[in-house]
Amino acid sequence: MVLFADLKKEYLSINEELNFNIQRVLKSGFYVLGEEVKKFEEDFSKYTGTNYAVGVNSGSDALFLALKSIGIGKGDEVITVSHTFISTVDAIIRNGAKPVFVDISPDTYCMDVSKIEEKITDKTKAILPVHLYGHPADMDLICKLKKNYGLYVIEDACQAHGAEYNGKKAGSMGDMGCFSFYPTKNLGAYGDGGAVVTDNEEIKEKLIQMRNYGQSKKYHHDFVGVNSRLDELQAVILQTKLKHLDKWIERRRKNAEMYTELLQDSDIITPVEKRFAKHAYHLYVIRSKDRDYLKNKLLKNDIHPQIHYPVPVHKQTAYPKWNGLNLEATDQVCSEILSLPLHPWMDCEEISKVTDCLKGR
Repeated sequence: MVLFADLKKEYLSINEELNFNIQRVLKSGFYVLGEEVKKFEEDFSKYTGTNYAVGVNSGSDALFLALKSIGIGKGDEVITVSHTFISTVDAIIRNGAKPVFVDISPDTYCMDVSKIEEKITDKTKAILPVHLYGHPADMDLICKLKKNYGLYVIEDACQAHGAEYNGKKAGSMGDMGCFSFYPTKNLGAYGDGGAVVTDNEEIKEKLIQMRNYGQSKKYHHDFVGVNSRLDELQAVILQTKLKHLDKWIERRRKNAEMYTELLQDSDIITPVEKRFAKHAYHLYVIRSKDRDYLKNKLLKNDIHPQIHYPVPVHKQTAYPKWNGLNLEATDQVCSEILSLPLHPWMDCEEISKVTDCLKGR
């Protein structure tokens, strides 16, 4: 069997260190918003090259609270993409704002920056690019538009831990960067978790209050907030894993390189890495017009691929208002993409098994 991801091997590779740290938290008797969360926030902000990180309970809440912290609400528009996990768009709608979709570049699967400016109106308040699959969006023009039009930029870096754009970490270039620590992410907790990173102290303080019922001090609530707190156990797990993240990403990159080399003589479209990018390969996503056939073939050979994502947000039943929208590249890509098994503990034999199966050997 070739698993899509192998969290058991990940755990076994660091279990002694991890168990020691978990036991330290359990013995402390303190489990919510304590020193472990503070320590992880310090470590993660340093890792991302930002001044601050605020831990929350999921990547979805990171996006929701980031938008809320800058006053995004009814009557506002936020420019984003439809080829993403649904929480990107949910965060906009839950704040009462309107998502405005732009198409993607069919090579990187990220926002087509050439199509952004035509979507800007007097209602536009923010741009929300997604660093999908671990490849960063092209941030130069996005940041230029932010300056020219007085907009906010919130980076959805939920799949881009460790990815870089011209040497800068994903999540560090906009007003805020949002991360998910879902277990399968490059940096994953053992449950849900998330964080918002920023250089803006005022935004940081607002987020700290918002995640904890709007409290400025215990039982004093300055505004209506939410319960979205990263707990101590998840924080110490993330602290432990963060020390290994760059090593794990390099293994992902080497495995991705092997995939690309072995598939170069096929008609399968393999991922690109733009000159400005360091791809973190959260996912290794190929394209083929025979996607469904290849997926079934892999499954019959006990290889377990996935599709991220077969139905774009604008075609989802939950959002009938946008079902008729024409996003040519998005619609085409979603019918052809296939995510191959990829994790730091894959060996050459497993990768060869996958590619041999894809090529009919």
